[in-house]
Amino acid sequence: MAKPGSDDAAAGGTADGRSRNGAGDSNGVRELGPTYGALDLGTNNCRLLVARPSRRGLQVVDAFSRIIRLGEGVSVSGRLSEAAMARTLDALRVCSSKLDRARVVRSRLVATEACRIAENGPDFLERVNDELGLEIELLTPESEARLAVAGCAALLDGRSDLTLVFDIGGGSSELIWLDLSRRPAPWRRSVADRLEAQSCIAAWTSLPVGVVSLAERFGGRHVTPDDFEAMVTHVLDLLAPFEQRYGFQARIAARPAHLLGTSGTVTTVAGIHLGLRRYDRSRVDGCWMRTAEARAVTARLLACSYEERMAEPCIGRDRADLVLAGCAILEAILRLWPCESLRVADRGLREGILASLMAEDGHFGRGRRRPADEE
Repeated sequence: MAKPGSDDAAAGGTADGRSRNGAGDSNGVRELGPTYGALDLGTNNCRLLVARPSRRGLQVVDAFSRIIRLGEGVSVSGRLSEAAMARTLDALRVCSSKLDRARVVRSRLVATEACRIAENGPDFLERVNDELGLEIELLTPESEARLAVAGCAALLDGRSDLTLVFDIGGGSSELIWLDLSRRPAPWRRSVADRLEAQSCIAAWTSLPVGVVSLAERFGGRHVTPDDFEAMVTHVLDLLAPFEQRYGFQARIAARPAHLLGTSGTVTTVAGIHLGLRRYDRSRVDGCWMRTAEARAVTARLLACSYEERMAEPCIGRDRADLVLAGCAILEAILRLWPCESLRVADRGLREGILASLMAEDGHFGRGRRRPADEE
């Protein structure tokens, strides 16, 4: 995650949804190993990650992130707006340019909630293919949840029996309970082990609420304590059937458990908690917070004006009207499942896609490339 509202770049980049021959060029891409691409087109952000396999997992070649608010107004109109689609096409052009430079061997480009629920979502993805040559797949909520687990599994605490992995998105929020006692072997945190963490999924759900949709419903710029409580109550009502079915409150009371959050909300909360003058992924990714510390950040932000939230370096102008909606979703999770510890992941869906592709190609000693009719 880069500084809020900015593009981030690491080194090189490429992917157009189709396989390439991986031939190198004068910059030595081939000699350094094959590159893979993953794109996450979400309700609020467009994110690209290009990487190559390494002994430790993934070596980032290039990265890109831009707030595009593709899902702006969808909860009311049911359609993607022309302005939102134009912003998104501009960001995707940058991604296409980056992807064409890195000569990826394989890539997977996916779209999530905004395109899932918008009436014209599939038409927009066809337009992207026609105009930019990017073949973007409409990802199912279950696949999104599983890939999020694979992407951040390296941060699971092996001392816990239960972990809630949650991703607070723009239009939806994915929640996945892992029962780590199901692990077939000691946890070594290899890439293969991270992918096998998906076999520990005990229950998952995709809530039809995210920071954009919640802020549009309850307001995001000027949020009173009553407004905030109304948001929390709304999310708790959505979570109630899931808890009633699986009963994780009782489970975590009897077994060691922790939370693992992967989203802009939790990374922002962590950055503020750490007192960062500028967002620093190396300090945020993998950091631990007590849930009381996360709540203290929420209370601080709720006491701020919209202008004061904009001035916070880990929030910025593009997220100032969304951050309290994200904090409300986080608060609902903390009330329902009161774990003491929260670990923060500045990684997730894209990393899960890349690890899965590389494992299928045998780069981590397991997995195989599936035939086309299995993909």
